[in-house]
Amino acid sequence: MITPSLDDLIELGAVQDAQGLQGQIKVRPHSADPVALLSSKELWLSLIPRRSAAIAVSHEQASLKLYKVKQAKMHSGTVLIALDGIIDRDQAEALKGARILVSRDVFPKVESDSYYWVDLIGCKAVNLQGESLGEVIDINDNGAHGVIALGDLETKTVKQLVPFVKEAVKSVDLPNKLITLDWQADW
Repeated sequence: MITPSLDDLIELGAVQDAQGLQGQIKVRPHSADPVALLSSKELWLSLIPRRSAAIAVSHEQASLKLYKVKQAKMHSGTVLIALDGIIDRDQAEALKGARILVSRDVFPKVESDSYYWVDLIGCKAVNLQGESLGEVIDINDNGAHGVIALGDLETKTVKQLVPFVKEAVKSVDLPNKLITLDWQADW
């Protein structure tokens, strides 16, 4: 099997700890509703640090390893995962800190009016007056709601942070990669 590029994979969480004696791992998901993580039949683990604008991680630096998922379930805000080949606590503990990545094309299908946040990255954002606010660079959850970072996607320069709430987000048009916001350019 060919190891994919990090650009082809989506990070869904990180291994927080081992769980029990049978080799299960406890994963801290990046989403409050980790449907893609729970439904994945296989996933990639990487022990490299998170990507940032300052550090470019090359394919050669990526120590990715593919695992088949035997079982995945929610447990107290984390996801417990049993991986093929990880059979005891010591093996599971060795994975602590690993990033969990999956290919975007294995995500479950969503309803027509729903989308994954990762699909918003690269969308152009405009306000109700038609002014360009930049492109979506990143989306994070601050605990209360999502926050989209707008700016220049090529340089990763953030110009604005906008709450991703219904009062601010008026429409999302994924086919045209366009988000309309009730937001001013100088806010």
